Amino acid sequence: MREDDETEAVPSLTRRQQTGARSARSLLLTVLGEYVRPSGVPVWTSALLRVATGLGIEEKAARQALNRMAADGWIVSERDGRRVRWALTAHGTVLLTEGAERIYSFGRDRESWDGRWLVLLVSVPESQRDLRHRLRNGLTWAGMGSPAPGIWVSPHSAREAEAKQIVEELGLGSVAVSFCGPFAGVGSEHSMVEQAWHLGELAEAYEDFLSQFAGLRPESPDEVLYAQIRLVDAWRRFPRLDPQLPTELLPPHWIGLRAANVFDDLHRQWNTKAQARWAQLAAEE
Repeated sequence: MREDDETEAVPSLTRRQQTGARSARSLLLTVLGEYVRPSGVPVWTSALLRVATGLGIEEKAARQALNRMAADGWIVSERDGRRVRWALTAHGTVLLTEGAERIYSFGRDRESWDGRWLVLLVSVPESQRDLRHRLRNGLTWAGMGSPAPGIWVSPHSAREAEAKQIVEELGLGSVAVSFCGPFAGVGSEHSMVEQAWHLGELAEAYEDFLSQFAGLRPESPDEVLYAQIRLVDAWRRFPRLDPQLPTELLPPHWIGLRAANVFDDLHRQWNTKAQARWAQLAAEE
């Protein structure tokens, strides 16, 4: 299940409640990925609730998020008397490990580009909203953009295997067609890029990230821990938003490069202190 399926799964909630539920789930997934996954040691509910409170999450929302993640197969509860602790499932460990690898390597290095495009043609009727949603989620996560309905493109031709897996898993393999090649003489490559990925909106998202974190200087161990969690939680949405286009296709002085450097620098500065504080909190419970 993709995290952005959350709102469709709870249609009875208000928009504000939906936002809070997504925030609680996202932040707790970040905690699990950043601190529980590396050690492999189950964590008490009380430790997670204490950190959740420090992040501004209400206890009820935190408990609901934990139960929801358990129902989705990310974590499993272990009872010891009246107390409960949570362990990552094998499925959850794999997903969080893959996510961590993508998050920590994201934005730093850009491979040279051979000028070839991957083009995927696949259409889903509007009546099949769930299938359309799942297709869009999968192809967006693969870094593909859609300049027009039914057309998906990527300058990373090596991602053809990933695109093929997505359409086949959704039962669309028989109605999809792909091919690779250079941009031809009709139209503008940069116009296609803007239509497919809306780089202006992406730049605004990077600006928001920088305004929130670039000047942040937490001091106490708790402040560093919470800052680190929020930093990673904010950054981990960018692999879905940013297709990592080759430099040739980006605007001059692309803000995403600066944002990646800020993330790397702050994560490195805060990591030791944040990990130590988490270890203390987990041991106290």
